[in-house]
Amino acid sequence: MHTVVVGTSGVTASDVLAVARDGARIELSGEAVAALAAAREIVDALAAKPEPVYGVSTGFGALASRHISPELRAQLQRNIVRSHAAGMGPHVEREVVRALMFLRLKTVCSGHTGVRPEVAQTMADILNAGITPVVHEYGSLGCSGDLAPLSHCALTLMGEGDAEGPDGVVQPAGELLAAHGITPVELREKEGLALLNGTDGMLGMLVMALADLETLYKSADVTAALSLEALLGTDKVLAPELHAIRPHPGQGASAANMLAVLKGSELTGHHQDDAPRVQDAYSVRCAPQVAGAGRDTLAHARTVAERELASAVDNPVVLPDGRVESNGNFHGAPVAYVLDFLAIAAADLGSIAERRTDRLLDKNRSHGLPPFLADDAGVDSGLMIAQYTQAALVSEMKRLAVPASADSIPSSAMQEDHVSMGWSAARKLRTAVNNLARIVAIELYAATRAIELRAGLTPAPASQAVIAAVRAAGVQGPGPDRFLAPDLEAADAFVRAGGVVTAVEPVTGPLA
Repeated sequence: MHTVVVGTSGVTASDVLAVARDGARIELSGEAVAALAAAREIVDALAAKPEPVYGVSTGFGALASRHISPELRAQLQRNIVRSHAAGMGPHVEREVVRALMFLRLKTVCSGHTGVRPEVAQTMADILNAGITPVVHEYGSLGCSGDLAPLSHCALTLMGEGDAEGPDGVVQPAGELLAAHGITPVELREKEGLALLNGTDGMLGMLVMALADLETLYKSADVTAALSLEALLGTDKVLAPELHAIRPHPGQGASAANMLAVLKGSELTGHHQDDAPRVQDAYSVRCAPQVAGAGRDTLAHARTVAERELASAVDNPVVLPDGRVESNGNFHGAPVAYVLDFLAIAAADLGSIAERRTDRLLDKNRSHGLPPFLADDAGVDSGLMIAQYTQAALVSEMKRLAVPASADSIPSSAMQEDHVSMGWSAARKLRTAVNNLARIVAIELYAATRAIELRAGLTPAPASQAVIAAVRAAGVQGPGPDRFLAPDLEAADAFVRAGGVVTAVEPVTGPLA
């Protein structure tokens, strides 16, 4: 099994994906253990002084003005975890919780939090055992970071609350730890606070969304090319010299992908046949411009994610010169903005894909295809209601594109009077990504059927490869009406698994 070594300088997106989705094991580097021990010495020295230090010998948030006596400090750390573990609603997905815990461990190992090495090792042990704390949908305002979700994880570290075992069964966390030989942690000064302050949940979801969207954007380029081909469109608009004079990188990449897919097609370029037209509709002609803008948005979001992955997010932080300083680095605004931006881009990509699907089904605009791609229109309804489903998904995508980060609800007696709502932005982006996969799957279903109905014209070799792969995946081709939902589910699974890209790249070479 792959092992991820956590040091002091952050982690990569592939590390997060390996731990969250693939169950990779975690090891702490010697450098990280040394940094943890050094920072802990600073915290212990400050804890012994009579002067109050925030997070070490004081209360938290609006209660920071109270100095806490030494005999109450262990109770203080336990209490902050218990009181902040106040989430409600459905359980959050296992991969999200694993990403959340791993990213908190990443910050802990930076040596800027003052947490003891044994606490960090216990976090790694829990992840390695496949134990997943129960985290709830609601509870985070994205400032100070993802407090409630992280608190539920810290609760498991203490052997309290509920967690899911590697078998997927939820049971008391203390029983799960005991079954795996893990000793619960007794938190000391600052450690409870250090386990809760971070953008880890929203960042983990951003990393996973970026990975999923990268595949979906490539898949969308392919389905757009298939739709252009099925509509007898022109590929002249994809010429690199046209995109060079408006040099947005994503636009050029999308156009190049589409052109590669269409190479060798007999279906393109029939504008002056029986139904002459000067130009294709925007949804066909402007596909690279829309998908390309989304690709550039992905690039910006990836830059933000990389910076955050290299960050140590906590309050207060332990500095190398021995100071422990309060700060506002836990505020989720940088991550929240790009989460919302990605939802907007995904909604637009879904919207333009749906317009192409609708065009394929309309006999007045499809240039000779049967109504709704039906076998015997009137007796058969064809893909009429598949487009309804796609339209419903697009409509929800538009609602999900409303920014969460533009909202702020004051909390903690006005101490935390401006929050990021980054967790909410991340949660709705996950839904948007799932919806986009379904929308792309429906366009794929329609476009492959439409190409097969173009008798006498040979599609591009890449198109033939996609059609063969999707049929092999259990998605049926043209014919009389049948129970459609299983076909759509199979197409969705094919898209999510990267089947479109896997099918086309042996013909086109790697897509951009």
